[in-house]
Amino acid sequence: MNIKNKHMKKDTESRLLDKNTKPTSMRILVYDFLSSQEAALSLSEVESHFENADRTTIYRTLKTFEEKGIVHSIQENTTTKYKLCHDGCSENTHKDRHLHFYCKICKQTTCREEISFPETMATNFRIDEIRLFAKGICEHCLESLQ
Repeated sequence: MNIKNKHMKKDTESRLLDKNTKPTSMRILVYDFLSSQEAALSLSEVESHFENADRTTIYRTLKTFEEKGIVHSIQENTTTKYKLCHDGCSENTHKDRHLHFYCKICKQTTCREEISFPETMATNFRIDEIRLFAKGICEHCLESLQ
């Protein structure tokens, strides 16, 4: 293992421990893989990256990450996709108040932080969860159409 990979592994271990999550080998691998992705990924997409890993282990890893505020899930019709959370998320609350955008051409779902719902509002009710989801054509695919 080279020095860069050692530092990356240590950083990942620290991030998992900060979220009260035991840094097992599979959790470290899944975290590092998700951190290198621009788009949200389904269980099948994550699984295809780890050829010899057990599907149940990957699923449990993703569910643990979701419970601990490490990833947020995005529901697309009948498929759930996962994307790493920002540091502000925790076991108690996900600060997932941005738009999730699905491109109908490249089939990628991305988090659009520039389109978000405010965290605080003067209301007499409590919002526990917001799901903002849009379908369309991303800027990269629009360019290729022109």
